[in-house]
Amino acid sequence: MNSGGARPVTELDLKLDDGSTLHVYDTGGDDSPGLLPVLWHHGTPNIGAPPRPLLPASERLGIRWVSYDRPGYGGSTPAPGRDVASAAAYASAVADALGIGRVAVMGHSGGGPHALACAALLPERVLAVVSVGGLAPFGADGLDWFAGMHASGMASLRAAAEGRAAKEAYEATAEYDRDMFTAADHAALSGSWSWFGEVVGPAVENGPAALIDDDLAYVAPWGFDAAHITAPVLLAHGGQDRVVPSSHGRWLAGRCPRAELRLSPEDGHLSILASAPAALEWLRAR
Repeated sequence: MNSGGARPVTELDLKLDDGSTLHVYDTGGDDSPGLLPVLWHHGTPNIGAPPRPLLPASERLGIRWVSYDRPGYGGSTPAPGRDVASAAAYASAVADALGIGRVAVMGHSGGGPHALACAALLPERVLAVVSVGGLAPFGADGLDWFAGMHASGMASLRAAAEGRAAKEAYEATAEYDRDMFTAADHAALSGSWSWFGEVVGPAVENGPAALIDDDLAYVAPWGFDAAHITAPVLLAHGGQDRVVPSSHGRWLAGRCPRAELRLSPEDGHLSILASAPAALEWLRAR
C-alpha cells in the first residue's frame, strides 16, 4: 500500500497465542526512533488502514501510525462475542510485536470506545487518547443514549440491543441511508475523506458479521470504566452529528478525569475529521 507521497504503509499478519490472526498496518521504518507511535482504531464498518488524509500532517508532526483490522474485518480472524475491552489485549499484542513501548491512541466513531479501552486498561502504556465522534457506554447514567440519532442508526442499534438474532435479521434487509449524514459530511466524503470508500468496501465485502460483532459490543457492557482513565483525553465532536450525537461526547467529558471536549457546532459525524490534524498536534504536545 502506498501513502501517496508520505511515509509508506506496510502490512503484516500477526499470529496471536490463541491461533487467530490480526492484520496489522505500520508506517514505521528504519527511521522510526523519535516518531510518536499512534495506534489508530477504526470505525464501523471499516478496515484498519491508517487514515490516509492525515498522513501529510503526521509526516510533518513525526507520527508513526500503527493499526489493525478488528477481528472479523479484512485479514483478521473473527472473534464473535468480543467486547470493547478486548481492544486493549489486541493493542498490546500489536505493540509488542512491533517493539513499541508507550503509545498514543486515537479512534473515530466506533473506534473511539476501543481507544478509550486501551487508555483505561493499559495506563502504563498509553500516553494520551483522542476520540473523534465516539460513542458513550450504552445505558450510561444521565444520558439518553439514542436521543438525536438518525432513525436508521437508531433502528440498527436498537436491534443490536435485542440480541444477535435480532441484529442479524435487521442487517439481512438493511440498506445504506445517506440521510444519516449531514451536508457537511457529504462534502467531506466528496473531498479528502473520500478515503472512506477505500476502507468501507473491503470491510463489508464478506458480509455484515464483523459489523454485527461491533454493534453488539457497543450495546453490551464495555468491560471498563472511562472514569479510570488517567491519561489526558481529547474528545472532538460535531454538534450536528446524527450518527453519534454530541451528547455522547459531553457525557464522556464529564466522566473522564482529564478530558477536554472540543465541540464543533456546525460539523457532523465525518466533517468533524477536519479537526483531526489539530488533534494530532494535541497528541504530539503531550
